[in-house]
Amino acid sequence: MKKNDLKNKLTPLQYKVTQEDGTEPPFENSYWDFFEEGLYVDIVSGEPLFTSEEKFESSCGWPSFTKPIDEAHVKEKTDKSHRMIRTEVRSSRSDSHLGHVFNDGPKPNGLRYCINSAALKFIPKDKLKEEGYEDYLSLFEN
Repeated sequence: MKKNDLKNKLTPLQYKVTQEDGTEPPFENSYWDFFEEGLYVDIVSGEPLFTSEEKFESSCGWPSFTKPIDEAHVKEKTDKSHRMIRTEVRSSRSDSHLGHVFNDGPKPNGLRYCINSAALKFIPKDKLKEEGYEDYLSLFEN
């Protein structure tokens, strides 16, 4: 999708985060304390990224997940901005900036995918079929 089309599709914050590698304010975003059952997809491409099954309360002010649905849906990149060395997480399909991954998460893998809400669209479990994500319903079977 072209940059002008994205500017029309996304809010200014969504554009800044996903296209300009921005970060939204902690504790002032849609999903940091949101725990409904469902799927989180890339706001730009609709690519499925995370489920509520892997979401956890990290107290960092952004939504946090232990792992992506499929590691092929995200790519990692070294980020040396802000006088730090971090691991940036980007959506594979749209190359949108999502957030960062840290090694201070819970077991079993110890990872914390710290993701900007502005990079995500939430699809409730009961709307997955309607929204074209019915293949992901099996991820919510206990």
